[in-house]
Amino acid sequence: MQEIVHILSWILLVTGGFLGITGGVGILRFPDFYTRLHAAGVTDTLCAGFILIGLMLQAGLSLVTVKLMFILVFLTFTSPTATHALAKAALHGKLNPRFAAAPGSTDKAVKKRTKTKKSRSTTSKKKGARPSQT
Repeated sequence: MQEIVHILSWILLVTGGFLGITGGVGILRFPDFYTRLHAAGVTDTLCAGFILIGLMLQAGLSLVTVKLMFILVFLTFTSPTATHALAKAALHGKLNPRFAAAPGSTDKAVKKRTKTKKSRSTTSKKKGARPSQT
């Protein structure tokens, strides 16, 4: 029975470590703040959860397990809340997400659409000007 607990705890620890590395790679590879935040937020919660549960199995029934459980409950509530607060602050600070090109289109089409939207917003702000119909 003890061997099964050790194997299960190591599987959880290795899985948590893998998720932590995957989240770090996601932060480096994704193009904008919001996708990076998603990579960090999801993997952070799962990574910490798997590692803490693996450590609880290693510790057995003791005071250490109770402390690890409190840390797990705290992280389960605070990590998604912090991620949401960061995303909300970025939106409030007018940081717009970067949209990818539609399948089959090129990056030039995305740049052209962005330019068109900017020119529409500047022309519609002029007094009496109507947005162009395209």
